[in-house]
Amino acid sequence: MSWLCPLCYSPLVQTAKSFCCDNRHQFDVAREGYLNLLPVQHKRSKEPGDSGEMIQARRAFLDAGHYLPLRETISDVLQQLSPEVLLDIGCGEGYYTGAFAEVRAGKGGETYGLDVSKVAIRYAARRYRGVRFCVASSQRLPFADASMDAIIRIFAPCNAAELARVVKPGGVVITATPGPRHLYQLKELIYQQVELHHEVSEEMPHFILKQTLQPAWNMALSGEQAVTLLQMTPFAWRARAEVWQQLNHAVHFACETDFVVRVWEREKDNP
Repeated sequence: MSWLCPLCYSPLVQTAKSFCCDNRHQFDVAREGYLNLLPVQHKRSKEPGDSGEMIQARRAFLDAGHYLPLRETISDVLQQLSPEVLLDIGCGEGYYTGAFAEVRAGKGGETYGLDVSKVAIRYAARRYRGVRFCVASSQRLPFADASMDAIIRIFAPCNAAELARVVKPGGVVITATPGPRHLYQLKELIYQQVELHHEVSEEMPHFILKQTLQPAWNMALSGEQAVTLLQMTPFAWRARAEVWQQLNHAVHFACETDFVVRVWEREKDNP
C-alpha cells in the first residue's frame, strides 16, 4: 500500500530516499526510517504534539508495565480479528504499536503508526523497526480510501469522516478513552472538587458499535513513578509546585485506572 500526498491526495511513489507524487510534491525519509507528511501549512504550532519531556516520561512509565492490561486488552481483540493492514493513530513513542505489530507477526500485511509529534515518531521509529511510521495529521490521513482493515485510537482525536473514508467496509476502529474513575487519586491532588470523568457519547457515522470492554485496575506506584505519570498527562499543566513536591517525596502512591475500549465496525456498502 502506498502513502498519499497530504497536499493533493495523489499516490506517493518512492524514489531513492524520498516519496514524490505526480504534482512533484516531495517528502524525504528520515534517517530513522519514518516519513514526515506534515507540511508547514498544516501545523498549528512550530512543534505540534507532545514535547520530548512528555515522550520520555511516557516511555519510562509504559515500559514499566503500568498500562500493560490496556495493551493486552486491545491485542486480544486484534488477535481475534486478524487484520491484514492496521494503523495506530496518535501512536506516540510506539509502545502500543509495537505490540500490535507483534500480534500480526508472520501473517503478512503491514502495521502503520501515525502521530503529529516528530519527537515521538523519532523515538518510535528507532525502536520498532517492523512498523511504518509517519508524522502526519489525524485530520488528513495520508492513506487511500478503504485501505485499512483496522485503526486503533488510544486517547487520540481524529476526524470521524476520515476514519469512515480509510477503513474498509467490514473493518474496525478500536477506541480507548478514560472511564469515570481514571486517575481519580491524581486528580484529587490537583482539583479542589473532583468530578468523575463524564463520557461524551461519540458520534461515529457509518460505524456500528460491536463491543465494549472496560479494563480497570489499581496501580501501586512509587513517588518517582507517580511524578512520571503526572508528567505524561494533561494534568501536568494544572499541578501546583506543592503537588510535584508531595509526589516526589511519597514512598507509595495508589492510583486507579479506568478505561473504556470500544470496537466499531465499518458498515458494509449497499450493493
